[in-house]
Amino acid sequence: MGKITGFMEYERIEEGYKPVPERVKHYKEFVVGLDQEQAKIQGARCMDCGTPFCNNGCPVNNVIPDFNDLVYRQDWVSAIEVLHSTNNFPEFTGRICPAPCEAACVLNINNDPIGIKSIEHAIIDRAWEEGWVVPRPARHKTGRKVAVVGAGPAGMAAAQQLARAGHDVTLFEKNDRVGGLLRYGIPDFKMEKSHIDRRVEQMKAEGVVFRTGVVVGAAKDPLGKGSKVTNLAKETVTPEQLKKEFDAVLLTGGAEQSRDLPAPGRELDGIHFAMEFLPQQNRVNAGDKVKGQLSASGKHVIVIGGGDTGSDCVGTSNRHGAASVTQFELMPMPPEQENKPLVWPYWPYKLRTSSSHEEGCEREFAISTKEFIGEKGKVTGLKTVQVEFKDGRFVEVPDTEKIYKADLVLLAMGFVSPVAPVLDAFGIEKDARGNAKATVDFTGGYATNVEKVFAAGDMRRGQSLVVWAIREGRQAARAVDEFLMGFSDLPR
Repeated sequence: MGKITGFMEYERIEEGYKPVPERVKHYKEFVVGLDQEQAKIQGARCMDCGTPFCNNGCPVNNVIPDFNDLVYRQDWVSAIEVLHSTNNFPEFTGRICPAPCEAACVLNINNDPIGIKSIEHAIIDRAWEEGWVVPRPARHKTGRKVAVVGAGPAGMAAAQQLARAGHDVTLFEKNDRVGGLLRYGIPDFKMEKSHIDRRVEQMKAEGVVFRTGVVVGAAKDPLGKGSKVTNLAKETVTPEQLKKEFDAVLLTGGAEQSRDLPAPGRELDGIHFAMEFLPQQNRVNAGDKVKGQLSASGKHVIVIGGGDTGSDCVGTSNRHGAASVTQFELMPMPPEQENKPLVWPYWPYKLRTSSSHEEGCEREFAISTKEFIGEKGKVTGLKTVQVEFKDGRFVEVPDTEKIYKADLVLLAMGFVSPVAPVLDAFGIEKDARGNAKATVDFTGGYATNVEKVFAAGDMRRGQSLVVWAIREGRQAARAVDEFLMGFSDLPR
């Protein structure tokens, strides 16, 4: 490494945040990234550890020690080449990835890990600023045509890889804009959508054709039964049309079926899925008019679900001007510090406080909702009880029932499966969780039971991280390329 003793000389430098009173007034990004000198110091902390567990901790297997060292040496052009060799969209992951690579960092055994995510963020932002990110169209065309269905991170990664391999790629998306949950699930204050738009322009220059507002499969309810989510699709394409027109079809839709909470009173007005609430605000930010937009302004908001989506609901509610925001989590409160000798290099179980929590939020752990309470058809509160985990199940703690006031309840408990109509329309076999059944074997990987139809991303593996979606898209692209050509030079 460039600085052999750097990990002993320098401390971890965290990215900064703009002040809470300032940032809650808008939906722009508020993270203050590392400058070049700070990034250099962070790169210097990377150890010559011999076995870089960070590489395997990263789902796309970023070559982390190499770009850390290149940033230390201030060779930023080589650093972005190394970063792009494994990750199509580091501006996405550098903003919203939870950084499992840092949990796996060898220095994390007894010290603070390298700021890998902040270095990645710094590399890609400078690359865009300097004009180093340019289209890379294929030198030779294969004459093969591929349809990719679902323009989230998995579909975008697959489409870009396949286009660079020389195939004619058409990317279908049911929404009016590209990006999937990156576009309509991730709040703008975590990732502004200009980052997606730049990549779309690059991909267009590389030959990818985008068709938005298109539902694949003759589905009356393309987003799943009872989703309540407004579908803006203007066109329907059947699986038969795709299989006739294209040499291969890759399904990369998301796991969009939200987990429901069928407690008494669920039918009351004012109880909504997070994926009803968050996309509306993103559309408004994009300049759209949303009739009857859900608003937390002046309301007592209860967010049920303690994960990232719940945190996004918290941050958005605060920006609406909620009277109060409370977040429920069924699991007990984790320890503030993980047991490193027990869990390293795996993702640790510990308390995580997001920037949205810091903006104002009460957090309740080991709590379960027994009933939604309402008046005149509208929710006014929740009846809850404390729970504990015993003998493999949650049991109620006696004498802990409590009533919480609520004018708006947001269900953010994750997603259970892809929406059935798409898979059913193709006749795709499903696994026990309702996902598309397709293996990741080296030979025939990502292939479904339907001839020349492949599946990847959340549609195949279930709800997961953006970085996992990118990995699946890249790997599936190689599988499709090999299917079409008999071999593939694309990285797996």
